[in-house]
Amino acid sequence: MSVLEVRDLTVDYVSDERSVRGADRVSFSIAQGEILGLAGESGCGKSTCANAIMRLLKEPARITGGSILFDGQDVLSMDAARLRDWRWREVAMVFQSAMSSLNPVMRIGDQLVDTLRAHERISKRDAWRRAGELLEMVRVGADRLRSYPHQLSGGQRQRVVIAMACSLRPRLLILDEPTTALDVVVQQDILQQIRDLQQELDFAVLFITHDMSLMLELSDRIGIMVAGRIVEVAPAAVIRDGARHPYTRALLGAFPPISGPRTKLSGLAEGVRFTDVPDLVEVAPGHLVAPSGALIEEETR
Repeated sequence: MSVLEVRDLTVDYVSDERSVRGADRVSFSIAQGEILGLAGESGCGKSTCANAIMRLLKEPARITGGSILFDGQDVLSMDAARLRDWRWREVAMVFQSAMSSLNPVMRIGDQLVDTLRAHERISKRDAWRRAGELLEMVRVGADRLRSYPHQLSGGQRQRVVIAMACSLRPRLLILDEPTTALDVVVQQDILQQIRDLQQELDFAVLFITHDMSLMLELSDRIGIMVAGRIVEVAPAAVIRDGARHPYTRALLGAFPPISGPRTKLSGLAEGVRFTDVPDLVEVAPGHLVAPSGALIEEETR
């Protein structure tokens, strides 16, 4: 059973002069315990979809079509009280910059305690103890409870935000480029941390990035997004070895391999549009590919 079902989600950025479509009939689902990657270049609509799922879009962004179902519940019809209870308890989000998520003038422990006490009936003493356990869980250490965000490294701050997101054991964790601006060693460490927590707590993950190497390493399935649309969805191994859409192949060809012979890096060839698509007569099992920019309604099995 799917934890999240997004169907034909459409988001427009509307001003007095014009309207720009940020997400165009986006559809995907995530099963319990699954990691779904959503890849694409900056500005393609990945974060727009994530914020729409969380009901965090601000003007001039508006959801103008489609549906979002979480465990069968209509997210778009939730009132403010239900949304407040739903966020963090059932679905939580880790944003790109930890410093944008953490209050710079509050100690780490106080911020974790506030999160716990906002959603659970728990004493301050018990919440402080639980906060220490959360920091130990993400390998920061309970001795950092009294530290301020600026006293932690970038990787430690990101771990704190992940601990905060996991504090109420949500069923879905949305990761919006959680390793941006971190060096490659810390990136790998953070990804391993996420993988370990996901296996331990059995939550589903929507992992958003433009880095295909990270995406292939972490995800069970991958959706490729461009210009507000999802143009290909398939298991990670199928995307890696048999991508069908030219845009997907261009993304794969844009990062260097760390082993094997030297290869020439490539991108979208001149004259190739993202709507161009190869012959779909023999599509790989589990593949969903967009011909001429429009999604095939059902996966080819």
